[in-house]
Amino acid sequence: MGRKLYVGNLPYSATEQDLSDKFAASGTVESAKLITDRDTGQSKGFGFVEMSSDAEAQAAIDSLNGTDYDGRPMKVNEAKPQQKRSGGGRGGYGGGGGNRW
Repeated sequence: MGRKLYVGNLPYSATEQDLSDKFAASGTVESAKLITDRDTGQSKGFGFVEMSSDAEAQAAIDSLNGTDYDGRPMKVNEAKPQQKRSGGGRGGYGGGGGNRW
């Protein structure tokens, strides 16, 4: 069991401090991070919380998964390791310039 938890279906009004406060009832919160849109800065409605032990992480899942957070059923489970993303390439550069005399 990992100590890092995925927290989804959050209201857009949620803050990292709100998340930390909610999870503190289950144990020591080492970090709470909301994922935001890089252009607008608005929350994307999910984040990650890291607890200080596996037992505290399991307690948080047991007590918070499915509970109401401003009218939304919060989803809490163990975070999966981040998948490595492909490089994305550099796009098409077009054809050669041909003969330019």
